[in-house]
Amino acid sequence: MHKRILGKNSLEVSAVGLGCMGMSFSYGPPKDKQEMIALMRTAVERGVTFFDTAEVYGPFTNEELVGEALAPLRDQVVIATKFGFDTSVDPRAMKGVGPVLNSRPEHIKQVVDASLKRLKTDVIDLLYQHRVDPDVPIEEVAGAVKELIRDGKVKHFGLSEAGVQTIRRAHAVQAVTTVQNEYSLWFRRPEEELLPTLEELGIGLVAYSPLGKGFLTGKMDAGTTFDSTDFRSSLPRFTAEALQTNQAMVDLLASIAAQKQATPAQVALAWLLAQKPWIVPIPGTTRLERLDENIGAVAIELTTDDLQQIDKAAAQITVQGARYPEKLEQMTGR
Repeated sequence: MHKRILGKNSLEVSAVGLGCMGMSFSYGPPKDKQEMIALMRTAVERGVTFFDTAEVYGPFTNEELVGEALAPLRDQVVIATKFGFDTSVDPRAMKGVGPVLNSRPEHIKQVVDASLKRLKTDVIDLLYQHRVDPDVPIEEVAGAVKELIRDGKVKHFGLSEAGVQTIRRAHAVQAVTTVQNEYSLWFRRPEEELLPTLEELGIGLVAYSPLGKGFLTGKMDAGTTFDSTDFRSSLPRFTAEALQTNQAMVDLLASIAAQKQATPAQVALAWLLAQKPWIVPIPGTTRLERLDENIGAVAIELTTDDLQQIDKAAAQITVQGARYPEKLEQMTGR
């Protein structure tokens, strides 16, 4: 597995990481614990060193799962987790309202202490603010993380789905190593302002949902339905009509994949890796065959001609459906 460097603070991680959320949250019922532990340990054997979780996934259960799985391999891996929600309110009970934010400095420190215990570690490699809290100045948030870094509880500071001005303000207080944002062939808004800003400041990008929450794998069609426990059931981009219209993007990936003897998912990940050397996708999976498929993307070489072909074809496709309901979309880009 190739390695990549995130940010000027030189956080080295595998070129493809593993998003762990779906193992216990958002994509249907929680998966079998022992199977997920085995999957994460196999990922390390395959060269994956970068694992992403968050306090709110579960809540709490995903951090506990990641902690148990990786404790014996702790010196081989980089663990990223997140704060920023009021977890006294179960996010699954907040449909139509949206989760409650809380990034007050005292709360951040309480969350970190609890996360350290669940993750079975004495230091968090990368700590993100999960969503920007408009009620707490970002300077106070960055200052709290700066103290946690000084105290040896955290190594690197990150932001998730933050706007560029917020990133600049935070970075002025405590260096931001990386920003996590949705980025893929069917969500390219980061190219407008975010990527140029990160390049200017020397901040890495961790791309979540790099396979469009599973859509870009080519395993869905207009007839695909989602269980009520699967949050895609509430996303405008996953209605039957939208899935049918957006199939054009998968068809594009499939045509390139046929030329490369690869899969649509591998081409989607290879496209991301080709954008910038400081971008690291973190596709999530609960299946070993998908893990191997995602890792295999690192070996797919897209030429300049390939990338131009993809961009030209993608420019002719209008993706249908918002990526989030309005309440959740309002929590991004602030």
